[in-house]
Amino acid sequence: MRVLGIETSCDETGVAVYAGGQGLLAHAVYTQIAIHARYGGVVPELASRDHVRKTLPMIRQVLEEAGLSAGDIDGVAFTAGPGLIGALMVGAAIGRSLAWAWGVPAIGVHHMEGHLLAPLLEDPAPEFPFVALLVSGGHTQLIDVAGIGRYRLLAESLDDAAGEAFDKTAKILDLPYPGGPELARLAETGDPDRFRFPRPMTDRPGLDFSFSGLKTFTVNTLRSELAAGADPVRTRADVARAFEEAVVDTLTIKCRRAVRQTGHRRLVLAGGVSANRRLRRRMDEMMAEEGGQTYYPRPSLCTDNGAMIAYAGWQRLSAGQAEPLAFRPKARWAMETLPPI
Repeated sequence: MRVLGIETSCDETGVAVYAGGQGLLAHAVYTQIAIHARYGGVVPELASRDHVRKTLPMIRQVLEEAGLSAGDIDGVAFTAGPGLIGALMVGAAIGRSLAWAWGVPAIGVHHMEGHLLAPLLEDPAPEFPFVALLVSGGHTQLIDVAGIGRYRLLAESLDDAAGEAFDKTAKILDLPYPGGPELARLAETGDPDRFRFPRPMTDRPGLDFSFSGLKTFTVNTLRSELAAGADPVRTRADVARAFEEAVVDTLTIKCRRAVRQTGHRRLVLAGGVSANRRLRRRMDEMMAEEGGQTYYPRPSLCTDNGAMIAYAGWQRLSAGQAEPLAFRPKARWAMETLPPI
């Protein structure tokens, strides 16, 4: 079965084709960074309009790169949520309409399930069961994964997601949009010994996260140092390093607890922040100490993309699941409500 995947949940347009037995045949991602940079964040209306402009040309591009025509597609998968409702409606309307016109089944895919399953596109792929850390601009969740659609939420952020905290802190440091990757680059030049920031909620039992207090601590530290006459260039780099170290340590401590609590020896990291090199190194070291292994998608599949939607859709369409014509995009959608395969 060849499945066309369409991702339009936020500010990336992603299109891909996945085929059982062959793997990923082609994929392309278009980012709207240039559109939103002047505003310092995603403007939902502009995001939706740009998806309208880009999605169909990208579908034609991906089909051409895969050497396929419309008649070769056996199913269509589109992101149905969670995300920006206007952006979701663009991809859902296009995907469901194409499926109807081509006479093939369609499936609305949960955006975070797409991220969670993205490491299964790699070799070696993780086997079930495993613990998954989904860490992105909108989500920070620990999930016990027994199989596709068999998810148990272990913990989540009580306020800002880790990626959101990265982006907000980058704004405080006057870094360009998108801030998360820029902060990570600046942190590479920082002194790891100058500041020691708190590791939120690690001094108590439990797996939940909280990053808003760390963001406030970062603001206060920066203001205090600059008011005292510290070198602004050096201080911003050192603050970025301390902030990144604190987030990475916090995520690692919580993942170690989750691995021990579940007894699993496989840890999957997915979502945009999973591309962070310091986070990957720390998780690899931690899992080696625990006698386990970490799994990630390739960096190009950490951010939003059509490949993960095509693959997740292929799994569900192959199992006989499909959407009716009355599709329903959802801005919010609990992943635990998904049916198992």
